[in-house]
Amino acid sequence: MNDILLKITNGDRTLAQACNHLVYPAAYAPGDSITMTVPEPGYYVIRLDDAMNEEFVYMKETSFTLEIPFAEARISYSPRAFSGPMHYLSARSARTEEIAALRNLARNGYDCHGNTSCYPHTWANVETRGEAVFAARNAIDGIICPESHGAYPYQSWGINRDPEACLTLEFGRPVRADTLVLTTRADFPHDAWWKSARVTLSNGNTRILTLKKSPEGKGQSFDLGGFVITSLMLDNLKKADDPSPFPALTQLEVWGTNVCD
Repeated sequence: MNDILLKITNGDRTLAQACNHLVYPAAYAPGDSITMTVPEPGYYVIRLDDAMNEEFVYMKETSFTLEIPFAEARISYSPRAFSGPMHYLSARSARTEEIAALRNLARNGYDCHGNTSCYPHTWANVETRGEAVFAARNAIDGIICPESHGAYPYQSWGINRDPEACLTLEFGRPVRADTLVLTTRADFPHDAWWKSARVTLSNGNTRILTLKKSPEGKGQSFDLGGFVITSLMLDNLKKADDPSPFPALTQLEVWGTNVCD
């Protein structure tokens, strides 16, 4: 097994480091970061906090840094994440059968602003008031709890009432996309919903999606045709005729497979 370096740093200081798994017996402090360095680009299975899910990711570059969230930035994570006096981190190369498996290709609970190495990654042209609980990354964190809004587990992508809102999902490599699942937030009557949206695939294929109000917060599925793509964009979000001005997206899933050599 090729070694993967896990390191806790604060500025220029290295607080702890180890290969493949790391135990850090101290509380995190503001300015602390986790850096993962892999031997080569490829598929990995990582857990950067023991209170969060293990994630299947594609490393497009060999190094990824996650700044430990504090204050307002932390409330979109579980209150157990990055907290306490003891932390366990792990990372390994993905197995062949994991790479080939049908999966949600959009999920990455460790995505963050400025991420250019650890995919999938999502970003948007607007996030409500710049607040962490309405950041684009919330739409791919794997937490589907649409019946309310705000702090964990109710984080979502909020569009700040902007009719030009647009979310982009990048996979970092070619994937075969079969199905798109959108879970719109359902905190009624606070929320509204979108009656339609447009998805544009990186191969140029564009589809108009017809959405429905979902009081139960169930995901709505759409065929993506099995196209090989590297990204997609969700925009042209048309709000339904509802008094509330607050439609939002709880989760975006893309089910399909990696394009293996």
